[in-house]
Amino acid sequence: MTPAAPDREPLPLTAVEALAREAHATQTDKAGRPYAEHLQAVAEGVRARGGDDEQIAAAWLHDSVEDAALTEEWLRDAPLTPRTKAIVRALTKIPGESPQAYAERVLATPGARLVKEADLAHNADPARLAVLDDTTRARLTAKYAAMRALLGLR
Repeated sequence: MTPAAPDREPLPLTAVEALAREAHATQTDKAGRPYAEHLQAVAEGVRARGGDDEQIAAAWLHDSVEDAALTEEWLRDAPLTPRTKAIVRALTKIPGESPQAYAERVLATPGARLVKEADLAHNADPARLAVLDDTTRARLTAKYAAMRALLGLR
């Protein structure tokens, strides 16, 4: 793992998971499921794709700043490696940002593409999409396919 700040060790994955679960405890996904289920699926997807501990930590936290579950200030000061923080920042969408600009940032950040691949895989899971209304399902399916193409994913 890349070293964290010189005066402290990065949080272990179990602590990152607990923190993410607590931060998102009141949130649900589009289907009304606890949001932590999505975070767990993305973390497991990263692990299954050969991701390392820094990428798995980022998977647990990938939506934390974007969804206002945690702040950018928290992320800046958190006992995480610089690489984990960079991946979380890369995956945090900026209001008004184009999909192309977002994809470029993900591709320019070492380790971020794998985390986004796992995120898109879970978001586009047919079983997960099946519970949504037709309009939402079609919109999201097209959105996820477009992002996969921008990232060069099959």
